[in-house]
Amino acid sequence: MTYLNRLLIVLTLLLFGSGCQSTEYAEPITTMEYVDLERFAGDWYVLAAIPTFIETEAFDAVETYAPPVDGKIATTFRYRDGGFEGPEKVYSPMGFVREGTGNAVWGMQFVWPIKAEYRIVYVDDNYDYTIIGRTKRGYVWIMSRSSEVADADYQDLVDRVEAEGYDLSKLRRVPHRKIDPTPQRPS
Repeated sequence: MTYLNRLLIVLTLLLFGSGCQSTEYAEPITTMEYVDLERFAGDWYVLAAIPTFIETEAFDAVETYAPPVDGKIATTFRYRDGGFEGPEKVYSPMGFVREGTGNAVWGMQFVWPIKAEYRIVYVDDNYDYTIIGRTKRGYVWIMSRSSEVADADYQDLVDRVEAEGYDLSKLRRVPHRKIDPTPQRPS
């Protein structure tokens, strides 16, 4: 990893950790009561996000979670930067599940010792859709097991994000190529 990549990660963590937003919310953010981490593992296509600065021009963004090992979840986030033919960017943070949260609250660590807040706001019963958020509502990710979803399903997810108090004017739809291989899920 180059010096510039390391610097970008550190800067991202500083911004991510601070929340970049000073608004206080009367209502806490929703978090799932329980998340089955084995079912949650696998590939998730990022459909839309209020992104961190490193992913503002992400294309074909996919977040992959390994099955948990001792409360830790190896994660890979990959995307094309600036277009479908742009350079591939790959980050490999480690997720740390916080005890007593039903597996729905993690610390996501890009660089030791900083762990950014990561909350599973929503996951549907089939584990086909998820929303990942933060208490300060500076970032959010809408993800699916497929890069293409029905308009009604996408709108339902956006409505859920809005109901949590996010500014939808900052939400960016992530472009994906039409090719959609079968997403990887642990067997």
